[in-house]
Amino acid sequence: MERKGLRIGEDILGGKRMYAEHPYITGRYGGFEVDMVPCYKVTSPEKMLSAVDRTPFHTDYVLSNTDAAMRDQIRLLKVFMKGILAYGAEPNNRGFSGYLCELLVIRYGSFRAVLEAGAAWKEGISIAIDKKGPPMVAPLVFYDPVDPRRNVASAVHVDTFALFITACKAYLSNPSEKFFFPSARVPLPAAELRRLVKVHGSRLLTATFKKPDINEDNLHSQMWKTRYALSKKLDAFSFNVLRTVHDLGNEELAFIFELERDLLSKTFKHVGPPVWVGSAESFLEKWRTNEFGEPFIEDGVWKVIAERMYFTAAEMLAEEAVFSSIGREIDPGTMRILDHDDTLSMADAGLLTELLDPKLPWEI
Repeated sequence: MERKGLRIGEDILGGKRMYAEHPYITGRYGGFEVDMVPCYKVTSPEKMLSAVDRTPFHTDYVLSNTDAAMRDQIRLLKVFMKGILAYGAEPNNRGFSGYLCELLVIRYGSFRAVLEAGAAWKEGISIAIDKKGPPMVAPLVFYDPVDPRRNVASAVHVDTFALFITACKAYLSNPSEKFFFPSARVPLPAAELRRLVKVHGSRLLTATFKKPDINEDNLHSQMWKTRYALSKKLDAFSFNVLRTVHDLGNEELAFIFELERDLLSKTFKHVGPPVWVGSAESFLEKWRTNEFGEPFIEDGVWKVIAERMYFTAAEMLAEEAVFSSIGREIDPGTMRILDHDDTLSMADAGLLTELLDPKLPWEI
């Protein structure tokens, strides 16, 4: 399948090989961007040999369960999803796939009925058109009518799920074209960005990495992993992340963190064992000649003033990023760090605007 499928795709599209679960060809045909993904022709989803073998069954199901009027309702829902930035199951969107939108309209009957249902959803809701498959745990579970073993909504992140619920409530309360066609966000001027960060009393830190030459879907997944890993590391060393944004540029990946603080005191209170446990003696022996003072008892526990490993967030990230479980193909050796002032001077104004003044798409 791979050899013949890729050759057919290359002959027709003259495009580029991409890699997901298995290779496929992406290119242009008739003025449209097209992916040609090879699959096996199987008689039922139970006999599928690759992940995309069920796709023709999806197409048949949707076409046989919709008419022209319902397809217009589906188009309406898809544009709504795009407008609120909840459309697409790709890792950069973590949202509602086109097939999931189609099934939602088939299940509820119309665009408005989908929104009325969505406004009442709670995390963990389970939906089926025909029958439910095995129990699944996810923010949203929608059993695939073609293959009930599969959750069509598995890509929907809890934040995107919450965004859709919020949008449903807001639209039903006050319908507007902005939900379908939101205005583009204009980056705030530098002076306003400086004013906002001063009002917040927070500090900024940027980490950039050289963009690896890999499939962008895989790269977006690794960027989310890196964002979470670096945030966790900053929290672990008491710099405390307030918010984070990231962006994929032409040459580099950028992560901007808003922190409670980017500078810590030289020393901190290190907590030892309770006085009465056996390890107390070894603790005392280790810290007896401590330059910042001998151990002391507080709340029945030995404690001591010790020197921190890192004083600044920038220094910590420079040393610890390599141990932070960032994306596998994101090279910590290419990392460049910008401190608070350099971030305000050099970071992308649009990304800083998103970080310091977050707004829902329809409120812009």
